[in-house]
Amino acid sequence: MGRLEGQKARSRSSRITRRVPVYVVLPPRLLLLDIAGPLEVLRRANHVQFDMYFDVHYIGPSPSLRTSISLTVTGIQPLPNLLPEDAWIVLAGDVDEIMCAAPNASGEAKKDGADEKAIVEWLRNSVRPGHRLICICSGALLAGRAGLLDGRACTTHHFCCAELAKLSPRARVLENRLYVQDGNCYSSAGITTGVDLMLHLVGKLIGQVNAVAIARYLVVYLRRSGGDPQLSPWLEGRNHMHPAVHRVQDAIAADPSKSWSLSKLARLVGLSNRHLSRLFHEHTGMSYMDYNNRLRVCLARELLSQTRLDMERVAERAGFSSSRQLRRAWRRLYETAPRQARAGA
Repeated sequence: MGRLEGQKARSRSSRITRRVPVYVVLPPRLLLLDIAGPLEVLRRANHVQFDMYFDVHYIGPSPSLRTSISLTVTGIQPLPNLLPEDAWIVLAGDVDEIMCAAPNASGEAKKDGADEKAIVEWLRNSVRPGHRLICICSGALLAGRAGLLDGRACTTHHFCCAELAKLSPRARVLENRLYVQDGNCYSSAGITTGVDLMLHLVGKLIGQVNAVAIARYLVVYLRRSGGDPQLSPWLEGRNHMHPAVHRVQDAIAADPSKSWSLSKLARLVGLSNRHLSRLFHEHTGMSYMDYNNRLRVCLARELLSQTRLDMERVAERAGFSSSRQLRRAWRRLYETAPRQARAGA
């Protein structure tokens, strides 16, 4: 590492306020995409901000394994005897779990029973209520065998839902969901939805603006769970590829309460007012002002649920000129009154 890189690393380390220990459990015949996608989200999260660092460890019963695409992974750490109290445990899927449940499967693939049993026993003995359990794809089957899904809502790859229900009869297996959260237990459907789940988790910790930046870097849509009643205003109008419109949205999302004029935004991206207005509506389906107001209402909702500020102060912090203006904008998005967003209301 050169002097400049070393200085950057030390500067970054000094700014970190929290480290999140992440333990990724690698089963036999690992479906590589189950970890490649979600862990790229965490890797990128460590680059878009410096307050929080995701400290990743790859663990398993064997020091190496052959993955679903015949690539061998080595350097796997042993299953630890003790986990930190705030640890995340990520359970990746097994390609054979999917193929064995699939129609016309050959049945030739056989499980490595000893390694799988070791993982199940370790999960049963190591995972505690304070830990965050994250099941990617058929990784939920290992959690189900360990009894960790009992009494919980969960999901898995659609080929494996019936098998999960048999393995964990006390679990409530939900189909047709991208991912499901039940307390500190998270589970995702097939393969690439692990990216959706990890973006959701990261967004909760480091903010939706950073989650959107990560999604854009990975060139994926940022989606919520299929069970959510509506799309979050932070995510609306983001499923496009126009760089100038994204830059405008990034600027507004970074500070929704700021007084954003069309001319100020147009100068930011080097476009005329008219051209930017047309592009923004074409790619997002709304005007820049509607987009800004939606984010302001969302910010006000967060303030109402997380603070005891009065309505005038909430309106002021969210960028509205008065509580009356906030209520008018609120009614365009929600049927309930702002006061019902108060925590415990």
